[in-house]
Parts: sequence; structure tokens; C-alpha cells
Amino acid sequence: MPKVLVVDDEESVRQMLKDVLENDGYKVLLSADGRDAIKKINEMTPEAVLLDIRMSETDGMAVLEIIRKTGNMVPIILMTAFGTTDMAIQAMQAGAFDYIIKPFNLDELVLTVRKAVSMQQLAAEVTALREELGQKTENARMIGQSGRIQAVYKDIGRVADRNVTVLIQGESGTGKELVAEAIHRSSSRRNKPFVKINCATIPENLLESELFGYEKGAFTGAERRKLGKFELAHEGTIFLDEIGEMSLSTQAKLLRLLQEKEFERVGGTETIKIDARILAATNKDLARLTKEGGFREDLYFRLNVVTIWVPPLRERADDIPGLASFFLQDYSREFNKQIIGFSAEAMMLLCQYDWPGNVRELKNICQRAVIMATGPVIMTEDLPFSIQAKNHGVEPQLNPGTTLKEIVSDVERQVILKTLQEHNWNRTAAAEALGLNRRSLYAKMKDFGLLR
Repeated sequence: MPKVLVVDDEESVRQMLKDVLENDGYKVLLSADGRDAIKKINEMTPEAVLLDIRMSETDGMAVLEIIRKTGNMVPIILMTAFGTTDMAIQAMQAGAFDYIIKPFNLDELVLTVRKAVSMQQLAAEVTALREELGQKTENARMIGQSGRIQAVYKDIGRVADRNVTVLIQGESGTGKELVAEAIHRSSSRRNKPFVKINCATIPENLLESELFGYEKGAFTGAERRKLGKFELAHEGTIFLDEIGEMSLSTQAKLLRLLQEKEFERVGGTETIKIDARILAATNKDLARLTKEGGFREDLYFRLNVVTIWVPPLRERADDIPGLASFFLQDYSREFNKQIIGFSAEAMMLLCQYDWPGNVRELKNICQRAVIMATGPVIMTEDLPFSIQAKNHGVEPQLNPGTTLKEIVSDVERQVILKTLQEHNWNRTAAAEALGLNRRSLYAKMKDFGLLR
């Protein structure tokens, strides 16, 4: 039976909460002051704590801070009669799981305790699973065990120590730069420079000077000689990302460099010889772009000695748990949060999503989830609404003239309706599944005309 500790210096409040929670199936521990609460938390390991902020001796915020400093991540729900903005922000910054306002809405209180206890139980399960799997990804660069990504590893191994140009193709966000880094790191040039440049982020009139450098006085503002990326990459590797964005004039100069291994700086006459391996990447179909006249055919054939295709994340869904766990650990360290994993439901949503933004989108969502999480496990409500909506089979109605507000409202109504139907119109269960309290769900049902 899960244990819940109730901490309040008013006996009537303690007894009332004891009765309510015992009726919901919990073993309830009671404490009248902060010092005793700290002792009980450390010795009796409750699954959740209801903690009053205003107490005569040690107040609730102080207890929360002491418990968190010891590394104990038991979910602590603060109780307060002063629901100010500052108090809410302070409570969440200090590591509270949630806070509720006095006088209590008992349905909301019980729902919050259920979520907290569920969180703590999930944390224990995730810890045990992680120990069982023995995941060691701290030093990983490219992550994945699926057949599609294993094929990429094999391609990298075949070309890494061959001094040939490699064209890396794939959708945006698939990790083309990581493939380039892996090729360089596995080659005999690994101790030489790895220089990268994104051709799409530099204006066309500046890209040539960035790549090839320029002499003093070459143009207005050129007050000194500047070495280009190719010179900086001498004896190493240069990675030209989004090469499909390069202008035809710059392509011509790049072709000469590939053929003759030499070039001149902008505004200069000195011929410079270099030895730099060239890796290029694009999310465009260069073969089609070449046929359309947007890319030089001779340059395309020079670059396309070997092509490595990086699969989209939707085609390597088996790798999502490993990638998500790696990003989770990374951002947990960055934001100094003790988050150990995802709930089964949250991971299911991640695996079912189609990831139009690929690995980059997954990384950003993991960052957001770590920031938003109030406990040691990422729950479904910590994920963006778009992922939750996708799991409910909801698609927005993108009719001409529809405003963003109308689209969001339509999706929200669909999600609420489907959740109510899935739970046989049980409002308490539906509210819990949606991460809402009954009062909020009722208000939304009224707004959307879903009352029965």
C-alpha cells in the first residue's frame, strides 16, 4: 500500500486529509512540524508528501529545500492559502511536484496525489530497468542499433580512411553533421582540423570569401588578410553543409579546387595549394537539382564519389528510446535536474510520433520535457501537445481562412472528446489522463459543448 505523508500544524487538517486519502487506498503518515517531517521522509520513504507552507516552526519551503539538497526526489505537493504568482514560481523552482490552494478541492487534491504516487512508482521502475539494461551512452556520438543506422556505420567504416569526397544526404535534422564528424574521427586525419561551414546561413556575396579567404583591400571593409575555411582545413577535413544552397559562381571555384587542389583568395593573385578532404551534405535532391540547372553537373559528379544516405527517424523507430535517453541524461546534467527516464506512456508516444523534424526535433522535445518535468520521470503531460494529440488520432482542420486560435481550439476539443470516450465519460479518469483537474475539465467541456 503506497504511503503518503501529510505535514500540517493544524490537527483538523491532518485528520481530514488522512480520512480522504485512506479512503482512496493510501497508508497515511502524519506530521505536525517540519523537523519531524524531514525525519519521517528520510526514515519511512513515503511515495508522496503533502506539505503545508505556513507552519509555526520550520516552514514548508525550508523543508522542501532541505530534502532536495539531500538528493531525495520524493514528490512533494505544497499546500498554501496564498496562491500568488510569486509563490507558485518559487515553489516550482525549489523542486515541488505541484502545489494546491486552500480551501481544498478534494477531487483535485486526490488526483494530484495519485499522479505524485504514480510518478514515484514509475521512477523506481525506470531506475531498475536502466540498471538492468546497463545503458552506457555518456560518451556516445552517434546512437542507434537499428538495421538502417547500422548500415550507415558500415558505410562510414568503408570510406573513413579513403581519401575521397563523400556526399551525405538526408532530410533536415537526421544527423548528417554527426556522420561527417564520425568519418573525420575515424580517418588518419583525425588529429588535424575538422572545419565546418553551413552554406545556407551565409549570404551568397559573403560565402566565397568565407570559403577561400580574401586579401587586404579586396572589398570595402577588408582591412586585413583573412584565411578562408579551406586554408584552415589544410591536412584535415572540411564539411560543407547544405551545399545545395551554393551559388553557381561559387560552385565553379569549388570545382577547380576539387580538380587541381588549388585556389586564389578573393582579391588575390597568389595560387594556394591545399590538402583538405571534402565532405558535403544536403537535404535536397542534388540529382534533380542538377537536371533543373540549379547545380553544376560536373561538380555533382565530383562530390558524389561516395554517397551516404542518413535515414529519417521515422524509419529507425527502434532507435528512439536510446536517443531519447541520451538526450535526457544530457539535459538533466545541463539543467541540474535529477530526471531518470520516461514513463512507459510517454515513451510510447515518442515511438509512435512520425518526427518530421527527425533527431533534431527529438532533441528539442527532450530539452523541453526536462525543463517542464516536476518529478524524476518524464510524463505524457511533459510532452508537447502535438505529440499527445497525434496519439489520440487527432488531426487539425487546416481549412482556408482558419486562424491559429481556431485550429488549436479544434484540436483541443477533439482530444478531450476522444479521451472522454476512451474512459466511458468518467470525468475523473479523463481529467487524470489529460493532466487536468476535474474543475478545469468541466469548464472546457462546457466551452466545447460536451456536457451530457
